[in-house]
Amino acid sequence: MPGISEMHAHIPVPQEGDDSNVRETLFLYLSNGITTIRGMLGQPYHLELKEKVMDGEILGPRVYTSSPSLNGSTVTTQEEARQKVSRYAAGGYDFLKIHPGIKLEVMEALVKTAKEENIDFAGHVPNEVGVERAIDYGYASIDHLDGYINALVPESANVHPDSGGLFGFDFTFLADPDRIPALVAETKKEGVWNVPTQSLLLRWTSGRSGAEMANDPEMIYVPGATRFQWRQMKENILNSPNYSEERRKKFIDLRQRLLQEMEEQGAGLLLGSDAPQVFNVPGFSIQHEMQAWAAAGLSNVTILKAGTMNVARFFDAEGQYGSVQRGAAADLLLLSANPIEDIRHMQQIEGVMVRGRWLPREEIDRRLEAIAGQYRR
Repeated sequence: MPGISEMHAHIPVPQEGDDSNVRETLFLYLSNGITTIRGMLGQPYHLELKEKVMDGEILGPRVYTSSPSLNGSTVTTQEEARQKVSRYAAGGYDFLKIHPGIKLEVMEALVKTAKEENIDFAGHVPNEVGVERAIDYGYASIDHLDGYINALVPESANVHPDSGGLFGFDFTFLADPDRIPALVAETKKEGVWNVPTQSLLLRWTSGRSGAEMANDPEMIYVPGATRFQWRQMKENILNSPNYSEERRKKFIDLRQRLLQEMEEQGAGLLLGSDAPQVFNVPGFSIQHEMQAWAAAGLSNVTILKAGTMNVARFFDAEGQYGSVQRGAAADLLLLSANPIEDIRHMQQIEGVMVRGRWLPREEIDRRLEAIAGQYRR
């Protein structure tokens, strides 16, 4: 089958000139069949990395990269927004990364300039903007389903959008699911794609302790300091005064209903998990993501298209990758079982071909063992 994509990836930068952490991260993606990644927090180094990967100097998936973060601290005025958008467009970034905190008037200047410069924007939805405006602005993608649960809260609830917590978690009991179909219909009408990162929210909000999750099998590929940091972050979530198992279940149910409606109406969906993030190990987290979509009731065909054909459509690159056809890049997976029958079969990788270079299972395992070995010391 075609190689799959991680549409909400994070790529490190070299430490004091040592790029081993970059190469390791890229290989973790490859080890799970990911041959294309969209980096969601860009740096100038990532522009160089794109070329090195495509030239074969560094082994890794095809890279698309965002600009550095545009947020409430980095763009505080309309003029600052205009200047940075123009600079990033001229710099060669593939799109602009939107983070929270941007004021409405600043966002309007950002969007206007982005359209003038012909550069897409994607990511979070600032609270002052709201998801309805974000859809109207023409976001390339909205990530994490950010803003959707906020938009399900009726005006009569009289709440401040900043009080919604993690992706609307604290608004869970105020949200009206009957508003979902209209919201999804508008999303589809405007051609806005979604990268739900469902596994991120499942793992963040699950009742499992940080100590337990730190012992998941794929954590052997993560430095101890990072695992400790993730444990602390998870415990902070579980100890939040607004956290409860009842709220968590309702929150996940709302997100699953949004996904179901998007599939039903044919709104654009893209596969992404936000790795490395809290207990989301690069490559391995996309397996969790696919299984999370299946648990939400989405078909395996929908899931597989979201990581292959849909990605090529999103980047206007149909026929270049994302499908098995003459003339496309030789980005391929060999599986020992059919993922259309069971999405968990995506873990049964016998080999990965990345732009014509074959990585057999034996080589993948050897390289993974080398990564794990240095963190056992």
